[in-house]
Amino acid sequence: QVQLEESGGGLVQAGGSLRLSCAASGWTFRQYYTAWFRQAPGKEREFVAAIDGSGSTRYTNSLKGRFTISRDNTENAVYLQMNSLKPEDTAVYYCATGPAVNWRTYDNSAKYDYWGRGTQVTVSS
Repeated sequence: QVQLEESGGGLVQAGGSLRLSCAASGWTFRQYYTAWFRQAPGKEREFVAAIDGSGSTRYTNSLKGRFTISRDNTENAVYLQMNSLKPEDTAVYYCATGPAVNWRTYDNSAKYDYWGRGTQVTVSS
């Protein structure tokens, strides 16, 4: 059984940083795409960043340069470093992965089979 667990969220002032972590059981991240999505209150879930098995990364354009996705194969964990945070970054952040994701579908949440419960990030102004 695959389980994902996010951690590292919290309350931070605008301009601050947070690093989110995603740990897995029953799954090996390095073999597949893993992504971060987020969902703000009243809004649809949106793609943030993804990393593939080779370590190549992809970002939604508006976040490129502030957010960095990475993976530690030894720890079997995926991270999202978030810098220069803004109030509009406030959302629940989810880690997702699955065997069916490829370079054409990495930003499509419907293609991911496994999700964590999310971690709340709140950025105050």
